[in-house]
Amino acid sequence: MRVLVVEDHTELADSITRVFRREGLAVDTAYDGRTALDLAIDVDYDVVVLDRDLPDVHGDEVCAELTAESVRTKVLMLTASASIADRVEGLGLGADDYLPKPFAWAELLARTRALGRRAHPVREPVLARGSLLLDPARRTASHAGTQLPLTAKEFGVLAYLLGAEGRTVPGDELLAKVWDEVTDPGTTTVKATVNRLRTKLVDRSVIQTVPGEGYRI
Repeated sequence: MRVLVVEDHTELADSITRVFRREGLAVDTAYDGRTALDLAIDVDYDVVVLDRDLPDVHGDEVCAELTAESVRTKVLMLTASASIADRVEGLGLGADDYLPKPFAWAELLARTRALGRRAHPVREPVLARGSLLLDPARRTASHAGTQLPLTAKEFGVLAYLLGAEGRTVPGDELLAKVWDEVTDPGTTTVKATVNRLRTKLVDRSVIQTVPGEGYRI
């Protein structure tokens, strides 16, 4: 899941980003509305966690533009106001969910993940290809009955490849969906992660490299 956090209070924005990355999400951060809109032009985010009271370009305007440009991107709006009228207004602007400050980290993460699931076509609770099984909810994976001790990025790559249902996934698509802006696009990060993932499978050939195109299961 690729998430954009938009919050002008840098300490809070950085805290949200750290929590999300620790939980295996790919996260970009913007501290104002203009930067958020610029990032959204280049990246197809699954979820945008958006502070409503932004300087420069107000959160309401950012929300309106995001929802007009993409029917898939989901918006979770944050605000210091807890009034019902404020929530109704925010949802009326196109936000998919609304969370007043202060909030619990567990609830923010749960709501973000729920919106991320809604951003994609409905899939089976457990992704499977032959004897390779992955449970996104429990964050577990197994191959031929053997549990796989995967890192967060290895799990993300495997989940994305299984979700592609046999389609060849280009390396830059994996980079865009599993990693975030702190990763240099010129690195061999994707190739190295796929190679490490292969070593943990019972049969390395399950993940195929399609020369000049990408990877597939």
